Amino acid sequence: MKFFWADATAGNWNERKSIITTALESGAKGVVVRPEDAERAAKLGNIALVTEEEKGNIVLVGKNSEGDETLELPEELAKSIDLSRIKELKKKGIKTCGYVEIRSKQHERLAALEAKAADFILVVGKDWKVIPLENLIAELQKEKVEVIAGVKNSEEARLALETLEVGVDGVLLQSSDVNEIKRVAELCSRISEKLVLKAAKVKTLKPLSMGDRVCIDTASLLSVGEGMLIGSQANGLFLIHSETLETEYVASRPFRVNAGAVHAYVLTPDKKTKYLSELKTGDEVLAVDKNGSVRSVVVGRVKIEKRPLMLVEAECGGKLYKTLLQNAETIMLVGGEGKPVSISKLKVGDEVLVYVKEIGRHFGMEVEESIIER
Repeated sequence: MKFFWADATAGNWNERKSIITTALESGAKGVVVRPEDAERAAKLGNIALVTEEEKGNIVLVGKNSEGDETLELPEELAKSIDLSRIKELKKKGIKTCGYVEIRSKQHERLAALEAKAADFILVVGKDWKVIPLENLIAELQKEKVEVIAGVKNSEEARLALETLEVGVDGVLLQSSDVNEIKRVAELCSRISEKLVLKAAKVKTLKPLSMGDRVCIDTASLLSVGEGMLIGSQANGLFLIHSETLETEYVASRPFRVNAGAVHAYVLTPDKKTKYLSELKTGDEVLAVDKNGSVRSVVVGRVKIEKRPLMLVEAECGGKLYKTLLQNAETIMLVGGEGKPVSISKLKVGDEVLVYVKEIGRHFGMEVEESIIER
């Protein structure tokens, strides 16, 4: 999921306060603040505070040093660059963000080195827009670091978020214009990674006896064609449609997904999973549409009730994937053509959309290992 931070270090306190409150209201994940502002900024709301001292949630490392050319870059970066502060902070359990102003190829290399030690790397372009960012995205895509680009407006934000199709993980908006904050917030909500959904052929539809079924009620209104990825196997999740369609039996519940049995997985942000039985108010899960576009939604309520179940098995790429759903007319999957289809009308040979990935899960996180789930 794409995110943004706001820079609240310029201007007087009232101007800085306005940036912080607008960022909070717009869904920013963090704000960069002056160290002396950290305490009063924390009173404005719950948001990550990024500061150069250990007074916030994330420490910004790199200003007043090689990162902004206060200190000259050594010729042999890999041997000479000092990453000790980042490493010391991480030992304390404090998150770190490297800061580098990209003025040359050497600065790009500095950013890459800091990125491999820090939790975030913030790069601010001085004489460039795209190429160094492309290089860093390509080099760091397998590293456990989130790349953030400094931008002046929503147009620069779009460019950074879409670079190399993948884009940076987030942007730091360096503008005091509160309207730009709102525009960048809207942009981040629209631009997100797309999941590749595949058509799987239904092989089995088998009515079962009673089981504990979970309904996920969210704090968002879901759209037609939108639902959640759920299944009995971590590497094959079915797109279960939301209750956005009215039927002759019940009114629509556009905030709800009747997700299936308590043992099943549901996909959450950051590509992790949770068991349906673990979900609670305030958790976040992914809402996914028929095109694979995703957004994070908050769980408002979880309802677990005993209901008759149905086993659904579908084949994709020579592998069989399974899930257990409530056996009722109102339960819908998404067909191969992207249209909702009721489980009561589904037939062997029909196609449904699934998200397939060759991974296992260890405590909900992706791991590359061989796991068989029957």
